[in-house]
Formats: sequence, C-alpha cells, structure tokens
Amino acid sequence: MKPLEQLLPVAPGTHLWTEQRGSADAPPLLLIMGAGASGLGWPEPLVDALAAHHRVIRYDHRDTGRSTWSYEQEPYRITDLATDALAVLDGLDVRRAHVVGLSLGGMLAQLLIADAPDRLLSATLMGTAALSTAPYTRPDGTLVPADELPGISPEILELWSQPVEDHGLEAELDRRVAHWRALAGDQLPFDAAYFRDLERRIIEHSGGYATSPAHALADQSDLLRTEALATTEVPAHVILAPAEPVFPPPHAQHLTQAIRTAHLTEIPGMGHALPGPLLPDLAKAVLSHTTRATTSR
Repeated sequence: MKPLEQLLPVAPGTHLWTEQRGSADAPPLLLIMGAGASGLGWPEPLVDALAAHHRVIRYDHRDTGRSTWSYEQEPYRITDLATDALAVLDGLDVRRAHVVGLSLGGMLAQLLIADAPDRLLSATLMGTAALSTAPYTRPDGTLVPADELPGISPEILELWSQPVEDHGLEAELDRRVAHWRALAGDQLPFDAAYFRDLERRIIEHSGGYATSPAHALADQSDLLRTEALATTEVPAHVILAPAEPVFPPPHAQHLTQAIRTAHLTEIPGMGHALPGPLLPDLAKAVLSHTTRATTSR
C-alpha cells in the first residue's frame, strides 16, 4: 500500500508534513523524531516492519523537512512540540496511539505520558533522558542525583559547537555522515554509505539542505514531570543502547526507574543512531511491547 502523505494544520500558520503507512484499521503508532530531524530519519525498513502490524504515522517537526519553518518569526517552546504531536493525532482522527520517541522525541513522548495519558496506548523511549529529578539507584543500592548522571560525550559536544557552513551538497553530506559516525558509538562497524543515502533522501524530501537551530534555541522551561512519570499507568518501554554517546548509561536505567510502568530492553551495540543491522532487533522490541500493551488492555 502506498504511503499517504498529508499537510496538517497544527497552529495558525503552521502545518506539519505527515505520512501514514500500514492498514488504516491497525492500531496507530506515532513515531517522534529527535531535535532538528525530519520524520524521514526513521529508516524505511523499520517503518515497514512496524507497518506490518500498525498504522504507522511519522511527521516532520516544525522547522524540519516539509513542515512550516517559523521559529525566526514566531519562537515556540519545546512543550509546543509535544502539543504538535497531539495535533497530528487529532488531524488524523486518532483517539489513542502507541508512541515511539528518539532523543528529543523521547522527551516529547514523556510529556505525553505525563500530560495526555488518555491519548496513549503505550510508549517506547530511546536515546533520551528522564524528565525527572528522582535519583538513580545503582545496583548496589547507592543513590546518584539525576543531575550527576553522565553528560554528553566531548566528541559530540565538539561537533555541535562547530558552525554549520554552506560548502555545497556533497560537503554537507560529508558533515552529516561524520555526525552520524560519532552518534553511532564505537561498538559496531559504521556504514557510511547507509547514512549518506539516508541523508540524501532527507535532503531530497526537504527540498534543500538548510538546517535550523530552532530546537536548540527553543524555550526548555517546564519540562520536568517527576511525579506524573512516577505514578503513570501508561505502559512504558525503554531501549538501552550501550554505545549511547548523548545520554550514556545509566540514563536508560534511570529512565526505567523514573517511570513507574517502564521495563528495559537492551539492543547490543546500539548508540544514538539507527543503523541497518540493528533494525530487525529494534522492530522486534517495539512490536513486543505494543503487542503486550494491547493484550493487557
């Protein structure tokens, strides 16, 4: 079945590009990408594997892909991006959905768990940190304050500190592949051609290779949801990526402790990227959780 693409109004003057794949009668599953990332950042094989069992919905955040680029004229908050996710569901007449969030998308999914639990069937979170001040309990029982958990790797911080300059398409692809190389971690071989092809398709989809700092500049206030996460009834699932360089272990373990309903699945070798060899295991983990959540309901 050919994917269905739509532009949905989510706020005055703001439209988001959306794509639906899979049976319209299947349980809906919303994919929420990370900061500055188009919905096409979700690899095609993963989307297809999930769409064999779900009505899969992915979309471009504001200031990415084919959605409205508006931050310079009308700045918004990170919490507005969570509201956008709900607006996508509303625009597609979806009452409740499973959600899967990566990086910033995992934080937005936590906001949905806390603020709109009646809209979720389940949530899967990866490559993200807990929106909670609850301490992390080590296996030996000692406590680590949430703000003392490991930070972003120096290599990633160095990459993010460098200005993005326009030296043409191929140079921009080189920059993006180098970024993915760092995000992927050091436990698996890196397939530069795979990520170059991924970014080329994203650029073709977007109509250009311009980038926006909007999500880095957006107001990050009012994100903590400690109590709501600790008392939620939404079935939650956390992916542990042992090679994660942005939110390294034990962030995933901390997130699992912070969300009352959460359980943990490790994907060996995974970092902050979605390389081809890991996609079957990732799809299996997500589908196991959504099936369990649906059955329990």
